[in-house]
Amino acid sequence: MRKKFTEKQIHILDIAEELIAKKGYEGTSVRDICSKANINVAMISYYFGSKEKMMSYLYQYRVLKTRENFSEFADTIKDGKPEMQMKEMIKFIVTQLFKYNYFHGFVTQELRHTENLKDELLDFYQLFVKKIDEVIKKGVASGVFTFTPKPEDILTTIIGSTLFVIRNRNFYELYVPHKNDETYVKEAEKKIRMNLLLSVFAILGYAAD
Repeated sequence: MRKKFTEKQIHILDIAEELIAKKGYEGTSVRDICSKANINVAMISYYFGSKEKMMSYLYQYRVLKTRENFSEFADTIKDGKPEMQMKEMIKFIVTQLFKYNYFHGFVTQELRHTENLKDELLDFYQLFVKKIDEVIKKGVASGVFTFTPKPEDILTTIIGSTLFVIRNRNFYELYVPHKNDETYVKEAEKKIRMNLLLSVFAILGYAAD
């Protein structure tokens, strides 16, 4: 990962992310973070300025880590068949969005004001678009895919559909069998992933053997 954070900042951000994932942004206080990170409250102001600004740092940190993880992931599938690569990319994107779903409301609001976050996210999306484009071209050249949709449209379909599910649980849970919160998340992720596989491969004109 590019050197943008000190080890102390990373330690605090890791703790903050762990707590916010469990208790939500509003339910996590600066004192909670400081207590678990074994630092005094003044350190948050020193390293980040405020709890709100710390979230901006945390989002940037998460994007950088996920980008790094995606680069490693893409390298592991680079020699696979195009249909396998596309399937694994859909799974990767959906899994990441569900795993870090507590960011979405914050990000929607914060991105309006923070150019740095916009740039980080733009670079991240373009990395996905480039890889999707490579897989589409490889699939068309090998005869596995019949059509050549725009890669940015494929990414929009994947992210947009997944975020709809995450943000509209009261609707989606009507159609997902579940016993508790944990099984709902698992089944909802499974359902949208399968739906996206059908949709994306139809758009590509996938010709199965």
